[in-house]
Amino acid sequence: MSFTDVKTQKPLTGPGSVRIVALGNEKAGFEDSLQQPDLITTYFGRHAIIRHIEERRLLSFATHITFPAFVEYQAYVFGRVRVLIHDCPSWDLFDNDWYRSRNVVGLADIIVLKYNVNDKTSFQEVKDNYVPMIKWILDQWTVPVIVTAVGTRQNEEGPPCSCPLCTSDKGSCVPFYEGIELSKEIGAAYLELHSLNDFYVGKYFGGVLEYFIIQCLKQKSSQKKKKRGSRPHIIPPPRLREPVKLPCLKIEESQYHRDLLNLYYSSLCTDVVFSSKDGQEVARAHRVVLCNASQIFMFLFGVEVASDPGELPMKIAHNLFTIDERDIALNSSQALLHNSQPVRVIILDSLLCACYSEVLKFIYTGTNCWDELKSVLWKKLKNLEQVKNVMETLKLLFKCNAKIFCSSDVSNQAANSKGQSQSCCCSLSLFFQNPGLADVIFIVQGTSIYAHRAVLVARCEVMAAMFSGYYAETKACQVPIQGVSKETFLSFLEYLYTDACYTASILQAMALLVCAEMYQIHRLQQICESYIVTQLQSMPSRELVSTNLSIVNLYNKAKFHNATRLSIWLLHFIASNYLIFSQKLEFQELSEEEQAFVENHRWPSSSYLQELTEYRHHIHSGRSRCTLM
Repeated sequence: MSFTDVKTQKPLTGPGSVRIVALGNEKAGFEDSLQQPDLITTYFGRHAIIRHIEERRLLSFATHITFPAFVEYQAYVFGRVRVLIHDCPSWDLFDNDWYRSRNVVGLADIIVLKYNVNDKTSFQEVKDNYVPMIKWILDQWTVPVIVTAVGTRQNEEGPPCSCPLCTSDKGSCVPFYEGIELSKEIGAAYLELHSLNDFYVGKYFGGVLEYFIIQCLKQKSSQKKKKRGSRPHIIPPPRLREPVKLPCLKIEESQYHRDLLNLYYSSLCTDVVFSSKDGQEVARAHRVVLCNASQIFMFLFGVEVASDPGELPMKIAHNLFTIDERDIALNSSQALLHNSQPVRVIILDSLLCACYSEVLKFIYTGTNCWDELKSVLWKKLKNLEQVKNVMETLKLLFKCNAKIFCSSDVSNQAANSKGQSQSCCCSLSLFFQNPGLADVIFIVQGTSIYAHRAVLVARCEVMAAMFSGYYAETKACQVPIQGVSKETFLSFLEYLYTDACYTASILQAMALLVCAEMYQIHRLQQICESYIVTQLQSMPSRELVSTNLSIVNLYNKAKFHNATRLSIWLLHFIASNYLIFSQKLEFQELSEEEQAFVENHRWPSSSYLQELTEYRHHIHSGRSRCTLM
């Protein structure tokens, strides 16, 4: 084996050579570390398997000028296999020339980490500094790693204990289990060398290192054969990158039932007043919400029912409530258009009257948490029997599953109601386009559309200001609507009543978006934006080419009506389909700034098209010939 300084020879790490990088200081535990041999020189100087001896010469410890952090050696093993060793004993030297030092480690075929068991500083240097870097390297490709712990622990009598629970070496020494954990962390082989003698270095360390050298040579030989048997080099076509991901348009959470609960608290547009038998006011409410929740209220307020439920609901209504004699003439759905006075209703059930405000809150929230209502009633009445009686009354009022009300223990309500809950006010769809209880008529393109002020005020701040301020619409029965088509306005009202909307086309969705912007309904705007985006993304390229739909016109409308998210998305959409839209006349309607944005974000990019042109020219030119012919 020859062991020489690489200052005099050019490093070679071809198929017949191996590059080893050694990191860490294993001599720190010796009293005179400079005079003690290190692991690398000990092995390659005396113990490597030698098939051809040229000379045996240890180099001086001067540092190579190419890589200042490393001491570099060159040796021959297994005959003419050249081994190039880079040894860095200090992290400070490594860190001072970080970029080049990291590149040396990146070229390693085998990595050796070494520390002294009697010097925790050397171990921490390996663990905290070298290991994170090696982890990054192992994420890129596979490199065998050997962790070597050198020395005998000084505070032990006899051989070191390998028990993970042993605390005998927890003083200044590095315990055995810490080395094992470090090795497992990076998938390395772990060796403990109690002495740098022939047995530990030559057979123990040498056996593992020589195995990795052989495996490395086999891998390189296999790669060399594949390279020789591969086809002649062919210039690959340019790589087309994926288009930029379009912005994601999210929709806010629904505020539907919160809006109705705020309507209850505000007492705006109330048309019914509940009072006790002695005439004391208990609560105010809105007939449209109550009738939507229960047929009992529909019978009470004279609202027509689609099907005949029999006499039981009417009987229950008369047992629980009665209309004040002075307001009987006002209790009709048609009277609301001409009278703004609320109807007074007397609650005949004293227990229901005592907790009626809590029941109304439950109705307005549209919740299905009956167990929560039971808890509220318990806090109010403080009597389990009375709570059961009230719940039985509500069972009749809302026609709910009887199993919901069978709990005899308020603390077990959740378990008894799980999976059987029923919402008493899901949405007001029953009264959408229903003249029953209507108190306002919109005139849109000559068509009368019936609506309910309570719903409009609860769901739309603009209409709340319009119907509760000093405007002409405040007391008017008929309100004309300009600038909006009948279909669009009906879709708008449908959203107010049901918290959902259904559009048949992109243009209808854009018209509804404009209407939503006019009345400041931001969530409806977001729903329309999401619909437009979904429809455009589902259109195939051939349809985008032939469609009469102007995407630029959509973009200009979205920008004009403050739909910022949609306008940005449409601009990205135009850029992502540049080859289609750049050929259309509407593309010229974009401003210079907008066209510049599209050019910068276009797909495919202009650089790719240039590379593709050059590649095609190369393929069809005389310089590129068929390798088979």
